Amino acid sequence: MDELVFDVFARNCTSRETMEHATGRWGTLALVALLDGTTRFNALRRRVDGISEKMLSQTLQALERDGLVLREARPTIPPHVEYSLTALGTDVAKQLHVLIELVEGRMPEVLAAREAYDTR
Repeated sequence: MDELVFDVFARNCTSRETMEHATGRWGTLALVALLDGTTRFNALRRRVDGISEKMLSQTLQALERDGLVLREARPTIPPHVEYSLTALGTDVAKQLHVLIELVEGRMPEVLAAREAYDTR
């Protein structure tokens, strides 16, 4: 059987959609926030400051569809819904966390570069 080959640089490759879900602003922040453990929707929304309820819901649905996030709903009143990372989601979130730490740690250089650019 032929092995599937994925190329995120190819326009129609399905891996590109997953890449967009995981590396978009809200996807990255949601995944890395879930590294702290299983989280309820509103707690996650508070952690990812600035995200709307609708956008968080759409982001989590896309990440769940891609197999990165697990949604567990308990039939209580009111409904009790928790989100956690799958094994794949944990692997992706750890890599994104490294990127976040790199960007945060190098912000003085970024700010200096911006200032130099803006003064030209």
